[in-house]
Amino acid sequence: MMVYSTYIFVGFTKYMVEQSENKFTKSKKESSLRHALHLSYFTVIYNFIEGLLSILAGLLSGSIALVGFGLDSFIESLSGSVMIWRFYESSHFSDDEHERREKIAIRLVSYSFFIFGAYVLYESLRKLYFLEAPEPSIFGIIIALVSIIVMPILYNQKQKVGKTIGSSSLLADSKQTLACVFLSVALLLGLLLNYLLGIWWADPIVGLFIVIFLFKEGYDTYKEETLCC
Repeated sequence: MMVYSTYIFVGFTKYMVEQSENKFTKSKKESSLRHALHLSYFTVIYNFIEGLLSILAGLLSGSIALVGFGLDSFIESLSGSVMIWRFYESSHFSDDEHERREKIAIRLVSYSFFIFGAYVLYESLRKLYFLEAPEPSIFGIIIALVSIIVMPILYNQKQKVGKTIGSSSLLADSKQTLACVFLSVALLLGLLLNYLLGIWWADPIVGLFIVIFLFKEGYDTYKEETLCC
């Protein structure tokens, strides 16, 4: 009788532990999904504000480079908007719905890489063709510095959450955030080199390398979506 009671007690304890672990895992996943949504909201809001301020500052200072940087920010919001759709109320999704949205999101993010890359390519070639030098601007330097500080943090957060929930679309979106860091460095580098040494072509040349990165990531993301089908 004692052995039987002990067996029941052990079985019941094991069952309660498993239930507790399942609840903890589910709660952690729901928390991570909410975090992913909040990161996506932040991405779109930040890029919108950054884009608006960059264009206004560019118009006021006569800096075409700043205006182009502002347009970059608006295009970067495309991927973030896809992520908002992907994770909005996602804690209530079935596994099939999660998988369906993930596949669509990966495809749309891959398209946004190509759109973003095409625009940066156009801007870089236009600057080289017209010998367009970035005008020194305190507003441009401040905006670029803030972006260089904020975007790496956002990139790391997206990487961390994306790996936690196993979301390839969020991991791909984080690469666009990384591209934003590169563009901010390119803008700051272009402003400083032109101001200090008269090297006006640094910004568009760096832009061409960023285009290669964007197209490569777009292709890799699209290929991943194809393999998932």
